[in-house]
Amino acid sequence: MRKHRGFNRGFKWRTLLLLLAMLPGLGATAASASAGGIPLDAVVVNGEVYVKASSLETGLGGSGTYDRVSKTYIYQPGANISDVIDQVSPSVVAIIGKVDDPFTDDNRFSLSHGTGVIVKSDGWIVTNAHVVQDMKQIVVVTADGKSHAGKREMMDIVSDLALVKIEADNLPAARFAPSPLQVRVGETVVAIGTPVSFSLRNSATVGVISGMNRSISSDYKLLQTDAAINPGNSGGPLVNMKGEVVGINSLKFVEVGVDSMGFAIPADTVQYVLEHFETYGKVNRPALGLDLEESWTAFVGLPTDEPLTVVRTLSDSAREAGIKPGDRLYAIADQQVSTLVEVSELLKSYLPGDRVTVTLLTASGDLAFRELELIESGAY
Repeated sequence: MRKHRGFNRGFKWRTLLLLLAMLPGLGATAASASAGGIPLDAVVVNGEVYVKASSLETGLGGSGTYDRVSKTYIYQPGANISDVIDQVSPSVVAIIGKVDDPFTDDNRFSLSHGTGVIVKSDGWIVTNAHVVQDMKQIVVVTADGKSHAGKREMMDIVSDLALVKIEADNLPAARFAPSPLQVRVGETVVAIGTPVSFSLRNSATVGVISGMNRSISSDYKLLQTDAAINPGNSGGPLVNMKGEVVGINSLKFVEVGVDSMGFAIPADTVQYVLEHFETYGKVNRPALGLDLEESWTAFVGLPTDEPLTVVRTLSDSAREAGIKPGDRLYAIADQQVSTLVEVSELLKSYLPGDRVTVTLLTASGDLAFRELELIESGAY
């Protein structure tokens, strides 16, 4: 028995609707599907519509296996929203601590709070760096209502992620979506956190993935969601219908006329940072050793393939390679880049000291290929 990833022969559209109608709690989903509410990848063969099994799993949640002997596909429906909340909430914690507030004379009320996600059963918790950066006397409250003294262990401002440690065992660690992250616009997600008041911890809001690969106030790409993200939700999980954490809620737009526009750090970036924390005690982030400037079209968010411009060289390797201000950077390791976020995302696959080839158009108009030794970010 193994999961089938091709088109499931004999699994016709009308059979799918009948199957969905028979599943508990999914009758409404079947009706929605028949009205065109849930798009599923399919192909027409000899006048019959065949639905792709992986599309069924992505669109409706759940999972399936294909038995080559019996030539049958067994579909297990995904959990409903309440089930997902029940599954993930035990892994979500509330974080509170003191902060310096020049406008408050009584230090009892100089508090801030946020949310965290248990990543290891022995008390390791991931949250946003901005939640704990200035926090003192950290207290972590687990879903069972127990309070624990917390200690900020590692923090990375660039990714806005941090690790907090509490002395506890046998905690329920959250399950993160595998890399590369597979989510789609329109996919249902749940945000769990501590909005507005610490007494409202483990509140849940529901929405969809509104957009992907967003470049908003971050060196890395973000997920956009319309699930309500309120002050205090920062550091909490954005969860898919499989109960997997697809992102860590980080920020939202707050402005008159702007509604339901929140952003989360994708799970693969979170895993990247956590792996570096565990291996190096920090994010061992590489840099090209170049100060780069985006084109105007890239800066305002227009689709573009315009290159980045070298403003100045920051490393000996870049200077020895003959790279000069005014040169235009088209590609890194044969992968085209047009934005600073694309550079950051590409460099996640490397470490300081690695060497990469960059493709440039020099200020004199010559196409050039230069090898650079990556340096540690900030080491200049």
